[in-house]
Amino acid sequence: MHRNLVCSFERIAEGSKIMAAEKAKKFQQEGNQREVGAFAKNYGAHREGITMKEVANYYTEWANSNKYDVDLGPDRYRGPKLAAETLCDLISEHRESVRILDIASGTGFLGQELWDRGFRSIDGLDPSEGMIEASRKRNVYSNLICDFMTEKMLNIQTDTYDAAAIAGGMGEGHIPCNALYEMIRIVKPGGYIVIVMREEYLEHVQDYKDRLEPLMKELETSGKWRKLARKVVSNYFLQNNGVIFIFQNC
Repeated sequence: MHRNLVCSFERIAEGSKIMAAEKAKKFQQEGNQREVGAFAKNYGAHREGITMKEVANYYTEWANSNKYDVDLGPDRYRGPKLAAETLCDLISEHRESVRILDIASGTGFLGQELWDRGFRSIDGLDPSEGMIEASRKRNVYSNLICDFMTEKMLNIQTDTYDAAAIAGGMGEGHIPCNALYEMIRIVKPGGYIVIVMREEYLEHVQDYKDRLEPLMKELETSGKWRKLARKVVSNYFLQNNGVIFIFQNC
């Protein structure tokens, strides 16, 4: 089965798809069939041209298969832990009363990491009904909201949260650039926005290429937020680098 997955990658001929094929082949050559399967499954959620609705449906099927938490467990995917550690560095006191929105909350990996570190007022937002239902079982979220994070106004009051965090919610067909405006709206002045994502998506996702970081800079120049850090981390997902953006609302 995994050989067929690698062959399907090999039929693709450009950009990030070539990289996906090369990485899948490398895992297979190393005899790591489980990594091939996890990599291929994740690639399916980020394939070129996938729509936001297709992404939500894909994640629901993945959640309902009961394989998501294995495929993207902490031994392979460090995004939730990195996001939680970053928020802990920013917020050292009174964590039980700090309101946090976990954007693209999935099955609740980040919510669990935050709960284990003393945060008690955590909301989750995800467009996938299957993911929402899976995360509900963790009992770490105060509220769960099934909706897309875009430029459209959510049913959330302005200046609601002390912090918002994304761990893995950026990618093809996922959260668009213009969603930054809505993130800023729902986070209080002085609050934090943490975005943890695959570094390569900055170049390989058309909505982000030459757009995401310039927009981040534009929002800083216009006084909407200020950038506190941009950090590249290794082994974010399998052997892929990640990048952590940290902003503070003005």
